[in-house]
Amino acid sequence: MVNPGQELSSIDFESMIGGPLIAVVNAQAQAALSSVNFIKSVGFKAGTSGDPEAQDTGDPIYVTFKYSKEVAPYQPAVAAVPADGDTPAVPASEAVSAQFQDMKLEVPILTMLPIPFIRIDETTIDFNAKINTMEYKKIDTSFKINASLEAKARWGWGSAKLKVSTSYQRNTQQGSKVDRTYSMNVHVKAVQDEMPAGMEKVLGILEDAMRSEPVSA
Repeated sequence: MVNPGQELSSIDFESMIGGPLIAVVNAQAQAALSSVNFIKSVGFKAGTSGDPEAQDTGDPIYVTFKYSKEVAPYQPAVAAVPADGDTPAVPASEAVSAQFQDMKLEVPILTMLPIPFIRIDETTIDFNAKINTMEYKKIDTSFKINASLEAKARWGWGSAKLKVSTSYQRNTQQGSKVDRTYSMNVHVKAVQDEMPAGMEKVLGILEDAMRSEPVSA
């Protein structure tokens, strides 16, 4: 007789549950490395020195914008005002157009891009086991009779001969049948994690490094 409890105890749950969890940890590590590579490749220039240890350092990549900055506002025309008693006369003046100066703004590109920080928030492992057991016993019986009669008759007397043959068979089959069905589903929920404190400080420094200066003639 098959014992379902014994069947389940023989399953390697350590590998079945530990395997997906290890895969989740490795996926989290790969996501962290992807964030580091994104910051290095997008936000900073490649190192130019021959020192292999200095290849990961470089200057921040800046995006340059040019715009016109108003340095003197528009002044409307003023009509002449004659003197009136103690009030002095005000001479007429023509309108003065606003004055603009071409400026150049340099902004670190990292302050303009969303930086991916993917974190696995939840992992659900669903394991289903279905074990169907069936015991059967089959008995086949057969009974066969063969008979033949032979008779002879003469004047005053006769004879008869009867032949009978029988056979009996009994076949018994018994055993058990087990059907096993296993299924496992892994659900992973990933979310955009908060920016690390160190990265926030770096972005704050880069924001302070924004430069706005006049464009040279």
